Amino acid sequence: MSRRNLILFILAGFLWGIPYLFIKVAVDPQDGFTPAIVVFGRVFIGALVLIPIAIYDKTFFSAIKHWRFIAVYALFEMVGPWILIGTAEQKISSGLAGLLVSSVPIFSTLIASRYGDKSVWQPKRLFGIAIGFLGVFLLVGIESITGSSDPLSILMVIAASIGYAFAVIYITRKMPDGSGIAINGIAMVMTAVFYSPALFFWPDHAISNEAIYSLIALGVLSTGVAFAVFFTVMAEIGPTRASLVTYMNTAFAVILGVIILNEPLTVGIIVGLPLVLIGSYLASRRTSA
Repeated sequence: MSRRNLILFILAGFLWGIPYLFIKVAVDPQDGFTPAIVVFGRVFIGALVLIPIAIYDKTFFSAIKHWRFIAVYALFEMVGPWILIGTAEQKISSGLAGLLVSSVPIFSTLIASRYGDKSVWQPKRLFGIAIGFLGVFLLVGIESITGSSDPLSILMVIAASIGYAFAVIYITRKMPDGSGIAINGIAMVMTAVFYSPALFFWPDHAISNEAIYSLIALGVLSTGVAFAVFFTVMAEIGPTRASLVTYMNTAFAVILGVIILNEPLTVGIIVGLPLVLIGSYLASRRTSA
Protein backbone atom coordinates (compact mmCIF):
# COMPACT_ATOMS: atom_id res chain seq x y z
CA MET A 1 0.00 0.00 0.00
CA SER A 2 1.46 3.36 -1.06
CA ARG A 3 1.82 6.25 1.39
CA ARG A 4 -1.05 8.06 -0.36
CA ASN A 5 -3.36 5.06 -0.06
CA LEU A 6 -2.37 4.52 3.57
CA ILE A 7 -3.26 8.13 4.38
CA LEU A 8 -6.59 7.79 2.59
CA PHE A 9 -7.23 4.46 4.35
CA ILE A 10 -6.68 6.01 7.78
CA LEU A 11 -8.77 9.03 6.77
CA ALA A 12 -11.65 6.76 5.73
CA GLY A 13 -11.45 4.97 9.07
CA PHE A 14 -11.58 8.28 10.92
CA LEU A 15 -14.42 9.68 8.83
CA TRP A 16 -16.51 6.55 9.38
CA GLY A 17 -15.59 6.32 13.05
CA ILE A 18 -16.56 9.86 14.00
CA PRO A 19 -20.18 9.93 12.72
CA TYR A 20 -21.40 8.23 15.90
CA LEU A 21 -20.09 11.20 17.86
CA PHE A 22 -21.76 13.66 15.46
CA ILE A 23 -25.04 11.73 15.62
CA LYS A 24 -24.95 11.64 19.43
CA VAL A 25 -24.68 15.43 19.61
CA ALA A 26 -27.11 16.09 16.75
CA VAL A 27 -29.97 13.98 18.20
CA ASP A 28 -29.66 15.22 21.78
CA PRO A 29 -33.27 15.24 23.10
CA GLN A 30 -32.69 18.50 24.96
CA ASP A 31 -31.27 20.75 22.26
CA GLY A 32 -30.82 18.65 19.12
CA PHE A 33 -32.80 17.58 16.08
CA THR A 34 -35.11 14.61 15.75
CA PRO A 35 -33.40 11.47 14.36
CA ALA A 36 -35.47 11.75 11.15
CA ILE A 37 -34.31 15.33 10.50
CA VAL A 38 -30.72 14.25 11.09
CA VAL A 39 -31.06 11.49 8.50
CA PHE A 40 -32.57 13.95 6.03
CA GLY A 41 -29.86 16.51 6.68
CA ARG A 42 -26.93 14.14 6.32
CA VAL A 43 -28.15 12.54 3.07
CA PHE A 44 -29.16 15.89 1.57
CA ILE A 45 -25.67 17.27 2.23
CA GLY A 46 -24.00 13.99 1.27
CA ALA A 47 -25.83 13.92 -2.06
CA LEU A 48 -24.63 17.45 -2.80
CA VAL A 49 -21.07 16.10 -2.47
CA LEU A 50 -21.42 12.80 -4.34
CA ILE A 51 -23.82 13.57 -7.21
CA PRO A 52 -21.55 16.18 -8.87
CA ILE A 53 -18.63 13.73 -8.65
CA ALA A 54 -20.73 10.99 -10.27
CA ILE A 55 -21.84 13.33 -13.05
CA TYR A 56 -18.26 14.48 -13.61
CA ASP A 57 -16.89 10.94 -13.95
CA LYS A 58 -19.84 9.98 -16.19
CA THR A 59 -21.20 7.21 -13.95
CA PHE A 60 -24.38 8.90 -12.76
CA PHE A 61 -26.63 8.29 -15.77
CA SER A 62 -25.62 4.66 -16.23
CA ALA A 63 -26.28 4.00 -12.53
CA ILE A 64 -29.67 5.71 -12.40
CA LYS A 65 -31.00 3.29 -15.03
CA HIS A 66 -30.97 0.71 -12.22
CA TRP A 67 -32.90 2.90 -9.78
CA ARG A 68 -35.05 0.00 -8.60
CA PHE A 69 -32.00 -1.86 -7.29
CA ILE A 70 -30.65 1.32 -5.74
CA ALA A 71 -33.99 1.93 -4.01
CA VAL A 72 -33.77 -1.45 -2.27
CA TYR A 73 -30.15 -0.73 -1.36
CA ALA A 74 -31.11 2.68 0.05
CA LEU A 75 -33.81 1.08 2.20
CA PHE A 76 -31.40 -1.32 3.91
CA GLU A 77 -28.29 0.90 3.88
CA MET A 78 -29.71 4.30 4.82
CA VAL A 79 -33.48 4.62 5.30
CA GLY A 80 -33.69 1.88 7.94
CA PRO A 81 -30.25 1.79 9.61
CA TRP A 82 -29.72 5.53 9.99
CA ILE A 83 -33.03 6.17 11.71
CA LEU A 84 -32.43 3.18 13.98
CA ILE A 85 -28.92 4.31 14.94
CA GLY A 86 -29.99 7.91 15.46
CA THR A 87 -32.89 6.87 17.68
CA ALA A 88 -30.70 4.44 19.60
CA GLU A 89 -28.01 7.05 20.27
CA GLN A 90 -30.50 9.09 22.24
CA LYS A 91 -30.11 6.42 24.92
CA ILE A 92 -26.77 4.68 24.36
CA SER A 93 -23.22 5.96 23.96
CA SER A 94 -21.69 6.72 20.57
CA GLY A 95 -18.84 4.31 21.30
CA LEU A 96 -21.23 1.44 21.99
CA ALA A 97 -23.10 2.17 18.74
CA GLY A 98 -19.86 2.10 16.78
CA LEU A 99 -18.83 -1.14 18.45
CA LEU A 100 -22.13 -2.86 17.66
CA VAL A 101 -21.89 -1.82 14.00
CA SER A 102 -18.51 -3.57 13.79
CA SER A 103 -20.47 -6.84 13.81
CA VAL A 104 -21.48 -6.19 10.16
CA PRO A 105 -18.83 -8.59 8.70
CA ILE A 106 -20.27 -11.41 10.82
CA PHE A 107 -23.78 -10.89 9.47
CA SER A 108 -22.38 -10.38 5.95
CA THR A 109 -20.72 -13.78 6.13
CA LEU A 110 -23.95 -15.48 7.19
CA ILE A 111 -26.03 -13.71 4.53
CA ALA A 112 -23.45 -14.50 1.83
CA SER A 113 -23.76 -18.18 2.72
CA ARG A 114 -27.47 -17.98 1.86
CA TYR A 115 -26.48 -16.81 -1.61
CA GLY A 116 -24.23 -19.79 -2.22
CA ASP A 117 -20.94 -18.75 -0.63
CA LYS A 118 -19.96 -22.06 0.99
CA SER A 119 -16.62 -20.71 2.19
CA VAL A 120 -18.46 -19.67 5.36
CA TRP A 121 -18.14 -23.27 6.50
CA GLN A 122 -14.37 -23.01 6.66
CA PRO A 123 -13.27 -23.70 10.27
CA LYS A 124 -11.58 -20.31 10.70
CA ARG A 125 -14.65 -18.43 9.57
CA LEU A 126 -16.98 -20.52 11.73
CA PHE A 127 -14.71 -19.85 14.70
CA GLY A 128 -14.84 -16.14 13.90
CA ILE A 129 -18.64 -16.16 13.76
CA ALA A 130 -18.79 -17.96 17.12
CA ILE A 131 -16.31 -15.56 18.75
CA GLY A 132 -18.08 -12.53 17.29
CA PHE A 133 -21.51 -13.61 18.48
CA LEU A 134 -20.07 -14.40 21.89
CA GLY A 135 -18.74 -10.85 22.02
CA VAL A 136 -22.10 -9.38 21.00
CA PHE A 137 -23.90 -11.64 23.50
CA LEU A 138 -21.62 -10.64 26.36
CA LEU A 139 -21.74 -6.99 25.34
CA VAL A 140 -25.53 -6.89 25.24
CA GLY A 141 -25.86 -8.98 28.38
CA ILE A 142 -23.40 -7.00 30.49
CA GLU A 143 -24.69 -3.62 29.31
CA SER A 144 -28.31 -4.65 29.99
CA ILE A 145 -27.78 -6.39 33.33
CA THR A 146 -25.63 -3.60 34.73
CA GLY A 147 -28.09 -1.00 33.49
CA SER A 148 -25.35 0.78 31.53
CA SER A 149 -27.37 0.86 28.30
CA ASP A 150 -30.93 0.50 27.02
CA PRO A 151 -31.51 -3.05 25.65
CA LEU A 152 -33.99 -1.92 22.97
CA SER A 153 -31.55 0.69 21.66
CA ILE A 154 -28.84 -1.96 21.46
CA LEU A 155 -31.16 -4.19 19.42
CA MET A 156 -31.88 -1.25 17.10
CA VAL A 157 -28.19 -0.92 16.26
CA ILE A 158 -27.85 -4.67 15.73
CA ALA A 159 -30.84 -4.53 13.36
CA ALA A 160 -29.12 -1.66 11.53
CA SER A 161 -25.97 -3.79 11.23
CA ILE A 162 -27.95 -6.61 9.64
CA GLY A 163 -29.40 -4.07 7.20
CA TYR A 164 -25.90 -2.84 6.31
CA ALA A 165 -24.74 -6.41 5.71
CA PHE A 166 -27.65 -7.25 3.41
CA ALA A 167 -27.50 -3.95 1.49
CA VAL A 168 -23.89 -4.34 0.36
CA ILE A 169 -24.35 -7.96 -0.71
CA TYR A 170 -27.57 -7.11 -2.55
CA ILE A 171 -26.21 -4.17 -4.56
CA THR A 172 -22.96 -6.02 -5.30
CA ARG A 173 -24.95 -8.87 -6.83
CA LYS A 174 -27.35 -6.62 -8.74
CA MET A 175 -24.84 -3.98 -9.91
CA PRO A 176 -21.38 -5.59 -9.75
CA ASP A 177 -19.84 -2.99 -12.06
CA GLY A 178 -21.73 0.01 -10.72
CA SER A 179 -19.93 3.07 -9.36
CA GLY A 180 -20.04 3.17 -5.58
CA ILE A 181 -20.09 6.96 -5.61
CA ALA A 182 -22.98 7.14 -8.08
CA ILE A 183 -25.00 4.41 -6.34
CA ASN A 184 -24.64 6.00 -2.92
CA GLY A 185 -25.29 9.49 -4.25
CA ILE A 186 -28.56 8.37 -5.84
CA ALA A 187 -29.46 6.37 -2.72
CA MET A 188 -28.97 9.52 -0.65
CA VAL A 189 -31.32 11.49 -2.89
CA MET A 190 -33.96 8.77 -2.47
CA THR A 191 -33.46 8.76 1.30
CA ALA A 192 -33.72 12.55 1.44
CA VAL A 193 -37.04 12.43 -0.42
CA PHE A 194 -38.29 9.72 1.97
CA TYR A 195 -37.44 11.75 5.09
CA SER A 196 -38.33 15.21 3.77
CA PRO A 197 -41.73 15.19 5.58
CA ALA A 198 -39.77 15.19 8.85
CA LEU A 199 -39.06 18.88 8.25
CA PHE A 200 -42.73 19.61 9.01
CA PHE A 201 -42.18 18.26 12.54
CA TRP A 202 -39.46 20.64 13.68
CA PRO A 203 -38.52 20.38 17.38
CA ASP A 204 -40.22 22.82 19.76
CA HIS A 205 -36.98 23.58 21.60
CA ALA A 206 -34.11 25.74 20.41
CA ILE A 207 -31.39 23.88 18.47
CA SER A 208 -27.88 24.29 19.88
CA ASN A 209 -24.97 25.39 17.74
CA GLU A 210 -23.22 22.13 18.60
CA ALA A 211 -26.11 20.13 17.12
CA ILE A 212 -26.14 22.28 13.96
CA TYR A 213 -22.39 21.99 13.44
CA SER A 214 -22.52 18.25 14.13
CA LEU A 215 -25.21 17.73 11.49
CA ILE A 216 -23.26 19.73 8.91
CA ALA A 217 -20.07 17.80 9.70
CA LEU A 218 -21.99 14.53 9.58
CA GLY A 219 -23.27 15.33 6.11
CA VAL A 220 -20.10 16.79 4.62
CA LEU A 221 -17.42 14.65 6.24
CA SER A 222 -18.96 11.37 7.33
CA THR A 223 -21.51 10.99 4.55
CA GLY A 224 -20.24 12.78 1.46
CA VAL A 225 -16.45 12.90 1.75
CA ALA A 226 -16.21 9.56 3.58
CA PHE A 227 -17.90 7.64 0.75
CA ALA A 228 -15.79 9.39 -1.87
CA VAL A 229 -12.55 8.62 0.00
CA PHE A 230 -13.50 5.01 0.70
CA PHE A 231 -14.32 4.16 -2.92
CA THR A 232 -11.13 5.89 -4.06
CA VAL A 233 -9.14 3.69 -1.70
CA MET A 234 -11.05 0.55 -2.70
CA ALA A 235 -10.30 1.17 -6.36
CA GLU A 236 -6.60 1.29 -5.51
CA ILE A 237 -6.15 -1.53 -2.98
CA GLY A 238 -9.17 -3.76 -3.67
CA PRO A 239 -12.32 -4.49 -1.66
CA THR A 240 -10.75 -7.12 0.61
CA ARG A 241 -8.11 -4.88 2.12
CA ALA A 242 -10.43 -1.86 2.00
CA SER A 243 -12.94 -3.74 4.18
CA LEU A 244 -10.41 -3.71 7.00
CA VAL A 245 -11.37 -0.07 7.56
CA THR A 246 -14.30 -1.45 9.59
CA TYR A 247 -12.01 -2.27 12.49
CA MET A 248 -10.43 1.17 12.46
CA ASN A 249 -13.91 2.76 12.50
CA THR A 250 -14.71 1.01 15.74
CA ALA A 251 -11.52 2.07 17.46
CA PHE A 252 -12.09 5.70 16.48
CA ALA A 253 -15.74 5.56 17.58
CA VAL A 254 -14.92 4.25 21.06
CA ILE A 255 -11.87 6.46 21.62
CA LEU A 256 -13.53 9.67 20.41
CA GLY A 257 -16.62 8.99 22.52
CA VAL A 258 -14.50 8.58 25.65
CA ILE A 259 -12.18 11.55 24.98
CA ILE A 260 -14.58 14.15 23.52
CA LEU A 261 -17.95 13.24 25.02
CA ASN A 262 -16.58 11.80 28.29
CA GLU A 263 -18.50 8.58 27.69
CA PRO A 264 -17.75 5.77 30.15
CA LEU A 265 -15.58 2.86 29.06
CA THR A 266 -17.94 0.25 30.47
CA VAL A 267 -17.22 -3.36 31.37
CA GLY A 268 -19.41 -4.48 28.47
CA ILE A 269 -17.33 -2.52 25.95
CA ILE A 270 -14.03 -3.68 27.45
CA VAL A 271 -15.13 -7.34 27.28
CA GLY A 272 -17.05 -7.22 24.02
CA LEU A 273 -14.80 -4.99 21.90
CA PRO A 274 -11.89 -7.41 21.36
CA LEU A 275 -14.19 -10.40 20.83
CA VAL A 276 -16.37 -8.63 18.24
CA LEU A 277 -13.35 -7.26 16.36
CA ILE A 278 -11.49 -10.58 16.32
CA GLY A 279 -14.64 -12.45 15.38
CA SER A 280 -15.50 -10.03 12.58
CA TYR A 281 -11.98 -10.24 11.20
CA LEU A 282 -11.89 -14.04 11.17
CA ALA A 283 -15.44 -14.36 9.85
CA SER A 284 -14.68 -12.10 6.89
CA ARG A 285 -11.35 -13.75 5.94
CA ARG A 286 -11.44 -16.42 3.29
CA THR A 287 -8.75 -19.03 2.93
CA SER A 288 -7.92 -20.58 -0.41
CA ALA A 289 -9.50 -23.96 -1.01
